[in-house]
Amino acid sequence: MTFLFSITEFIGHFHPVLVHLPIGILLISALFQFLSKKEKYQSLHAAISIALFWGMLCAIASCISGFLLSQSGDYDEGLVFKHQWLGIATAVVAVVAYYLNAKNNKLTKWVMGLMALLIIITGHLGGSLTHGSGYLTKAFSSGNEGKSETIRKPIANVQEAVVYTDIIQPILKTKCYSCHGSNKQKGKLRLDEPDFILKGGKDGKVIIAGKAGESNLIERILLAKDNEDHMPPKEKPQLTKQEIDLLHWWVSTGADFNKKIKEFSPTEKIKPALIALQSGQPKQEIKLSDIPEKPVEKADDEVIKKLKERGVAITPVAQNSNYLSASFISVDSITENDLQLLLSLQKQLIWLKLAYCKITDINLVTVAKLSSLTRLHLEKTAVTDTGLANLKTLTQLQYINISGTKITAKGLEQLSSSKQLQQIYIYQTGITGSEWRSIRNFFPNTTIDTGGYAVPFMITDTIEVKTPKAK
Repeated sequence: MTFLFSITEFIGHFHPVLVHLPIGILLISALFQFLSKKEKYQSLHAAISIALFWGMLCAIASCISGFLLSQSGDYDEGLVFKHQWLGIATAVVAVVAYYLNAKNNKLTKWVMGLMALLIIITGHLGGSLTHGSGYLTKAFSSGNEGKSETIRKPIANVQEAVVYTDIIQPILKTKCYSCHGSNKQKGKLRLDEPDFILKGGKDGKVIIAGKAGESNLIERILLAKDNEDHMPPKEKPQLTKQEIDLLHWWVSTGADFNKKIKEFSPTEKIKPALIALQSGQPKQEIKLSDIPEKPVEKADDEVIKKLKERGVAITPVAQNSNYLSASFISVDSITENDLQLLLSLQKQLIWLKLAYCKITDINLVTVAKLSSLTRLHLEKTAVTDTGLANLKTLTQLQYINISGTKITAKGLEQLSSSKQLQQIYIYQTGITGSEWRSIRNFFPNTTIDTGGYAVPFMITDTIEVKTPKAK
């Protein structure tokens, strides 16, 4: 069976070509047959026989490759049955049409008309097998179809939302059903029903409740896009970081199919992603050109494995890149051992998310040794000015988020020597409005976000923030 699956996987790459060839050639022969009835195009009659001959051979080859491909079990059996026999019927009619045309039989035009009709029906069923039953209307039903970030229907009260039905299932539907739905089950895996999700595919279970780092579904999502095991395939719409975080959190909390958000007691780390669902808009990530051009060797797989076992989300930052991002969104408490493991990824780790984590100034001593960092999330942590002073050594840092901390203007000024800083988030910190001007002087070329909006600080900006006069 393993050998058979290898053959069908190989054929799967070439079957579309074998399908499109007979469709094109046979439809052209039918068109020539229609046109040749007119005196002006009688010269096309000679080409009909040639087109029918090659179209007939390609149709037979397509039937053979389609039959072998159907043995993989990756497709809906009902649709496969209809598509298979209509394909065989098309090939048979093509053979009959070639024979009748050679005999100049008057029935040729009617047989070729039937052939064209069979091609249309068979082709539609084939498209349904590959792209889903609604593939013809997808482009018209949503202006955002096919984009990696899809605007979804807002959830009025996210606390009352059923986690699977209202949050997880829509993600799976838009990003996974085309390969793992009712019509197609790549790897014998269906993700359109809870029972099928729990059952898994030919490689076993895809989720292990409570252990996102060990779940095959999460592991494949986090693989580099150019990896052949990456899900979804690189030519398909990809999951956003917010969607990955939500899936990771859902599996980590037990992968329940019935509970509501309020029954889970969401952690502070996942709340921003849940709140974003109320607007229906995907949470936007700041776009920075902070991926180093200099290549780096592959990270230690054993270290990555240990971090994933702790619940840390380790992902490549880009396709064909060994640079990594680490997020502690599902880790309740960070230990010094966790940070020491990160030091083993010092060359590869450029993005680090410690937001909402229980870290202190002492932990930042270790974080400061991660010299390749370009992005650092520290929002809603207990770090202070004292800890921030350690980060002066991060000369490559371009983005830092200290929202919801006790850091003051004086503490932030300690990073003024970081010439690469492009984005700083200071919402709900110890920095007051009257101190914005002084910060602007220390970071003249940096964009400062003070709460949901970004204000670029320009050298030529002379606006002062003054306390309103009492009336």
